[in-house]
Amino acid sequence: MSSLLASARCIVVKVGSSLVTNDGRGLDQNAIAAWADQIARLRGQGRQVVLVSSGAVAEGMQRLEWSKRPTAINELQAAAAVGQMGLVQMYESCFARHGMHTAQLLLTHDDMADRKRYLNARSTLRTLLDLNVIPIINENDTVVTDEIRFGDNDTLASLVANLVEADALVILTDQQGLYSDDPRKNSGATLIQHATAGDSTLEKMAGGVGSHVGTGGMLTKIHAAKRAARSGAHTIIASGREPDVLVRLAQNEVIGTHLRAPEMKTAARKQWLADHLQVCGKLTLDKGAAKALREDGKSLLPIGVTAVSGDFERGELVVCVDERGDEIARGLVNYTALETARILRKPSQDIEQILGYVSEPELIHRDNLVLL
Repeated sequence: MSSLLASARCIVVKVGSSLVTNDGRGLDQNAIAAWADQIARLRGQGRQVVLVSSGAVAEGMQRLEWSKRPTAINELQAAAAVGQMGLVQMYESCFARHGMHTAQLLLTHDDMADRKRYLNARSTLRTLLDLNVIPIINENDTVVTDEIRFGDNDTLASLVANLVEADALVILTDQQGLYSDDPRKNSGATLIQHATAGDSTLEKMAGGVGSHVGTGGMLTKIHAAKRAARSGAHTIIASGREPDVLVRLAQNEVIGTHLRAPEMKTAARKQWLADHLQVCGKLTLDKGAAKALREDGKSLLPIGVTAVSGDFERGELVVCVDERGDEIARGLVNYTALETARILRKPSQDIEQILGYVSEPELIHRDNLVLL
């Protein structure tokens, strides 16, 4: 089978902390220069590239002489503020050798959750790509809080892939790819070369956090591939220590794990609903309602809801789960949590009598709902 990068015109590349900082020993100038060289070659082929780079916190730890990654948000913010200076300076100097400009974008979950800021970020990125500038993106750790942080740059990279409607997401890590089992514990584990993004069996193969420097593990990469696939982006998980890995992938060499996106794309607004908003509550659906959503493309009516949890307001995002607790959809709810609790299991024509008013007959309209 061929490489999923061979025909990609717009590519998001994510580089992990352990690669950027040589396993936490400080910025690896040789490695960063090599990626700049490869990306320059891809740009010479007419491809657009967005770079999502970890490393600010790790570089800050190095400069501050901290041997252990802090857990306190204020210390993480301080390390990021210190490290981001060196990280961006290094990328700028390495790309300048190829006569290329770079641009720094720092994002938080809040930027993605606000529809106007989301669209502004997309417009900025598309403009930079049209200007042949390499956008370098990182999470804005200097202002982030527990409630709004992406948590890892695998997630951020997948959201960026959705944002720019990339053809492919390449996650470079210190592992060869996804194995059938943990190769550090099972010598018989085999590398998974080809699979479909979103296949539930992949999650069972993925282990926990793999590096003491970064926050992501193989499971976050599998989830990132599933998220990126919603906009049609294929995902490749490969070792960043492979020589010329990006160039070789573009030349149709199969390296690492290739996770193909299903043919069906999710509309841009529904991608935003699925991935960019904070979940504020949960609705449990009976079998009939679950079938109406999954198979019939219907809106969610209050009569099909058996339980409600969370403290949400009208217009906020809630998850819909079936009787087994499996998440089947997300959507913008038309009533508050208290109102929903009063009208669940009731027919829509009773809403006005119960609440004293009726906003919509549906609890969630199908136009504001995305299946997962």
